[in-house]
Amino acid sequence: MHYFAPLFLSHGGPDVLINQSPARHVWQRYAASQPRPRAIVIMSAHNLAREPVVGWSPRWQTVYDFGGFPRELYRLQYPAVSSAELAGQVHQRLQAAGLPAHLMEADGLDHGAWVPLLMMYPEGDIPVITLSTLPRHDARSHYLLGKALAGLAAEGVQIIGSGSVTHNLYALGAPGTPTQPWAQAFADWVADKMEAGDVDSLLAWREQAPFARDNHPTDEHLLPLFFALGAADGKVGRSLHRGIEYASVTMDAWVLG
Repeated sequence: MHYFAPLFLSHGGPDVLINQSPARHVWQRYAASQPRPRAIVIMSAHNLAREPVVGWSPRWQTVYDFGGFPRELYRLQYPAVSSAELAGQVHQRLQAAGLPAHLMEADGLDHGAWVPLLMMYPEGDIPVITLSTLPRHDARSHYLLGKALAGLAAEGVQIIGSGSVTHNLYALGAPGTPTQPWAQAFADWVADKMEAGDVDSLLAWREQAPFARDNHPTDEHLLPLFFALGAADGKVGRSLHRGIEYASVTMDAWVLG
């Protein structure tokens, strides 16, 4: 069976689907270049919980968890299918690794999940399972979550962490605004460590990365990166796309392993 290398995608705002960002085309081309996965497990920075929650739904609703964007975005839908059986398998793997996971029938997919999936698998006929991001836990905790699910990648499951390499909404600029140097420095540091497979430095990003607090006043948008890294068992990353938009929004995408 095909090995589906885990992915980390910087999902940006929902308007990535209609603006001039090249990121969505990168997601689309990558998915088209690969065999069809039998299922998808995705951790989104907008699906938050205190402990790991494995989510599934008989038919996912599309959640518009954003405001102030063009009306056409609110007309988009991604009513993806799911799988209670696969959700149970994900739950069992986490429990077997000693992680206090919960299994829950959920209602909808937030934009961190459905925006990239709409571009990658527009038919919505591949079962989607969600796993919550844990804002009260650190990078290593998310790495261990991914590591517990690493075997799924060899079983036809595409594992995705969806967040952002940088995420400071107070520092957004207008389209075409020059890149903030502190955002570029942080993105370059992450890229260097990813390409070197330097897991220890990445897990210690708060202490080691330049301008860590400027780029992430809160951690939740970077934590899915460590989930994807763990799912790849810490293997070296390969860049699919690098770029910074709106002065500080890093849209980098990585394939791991």
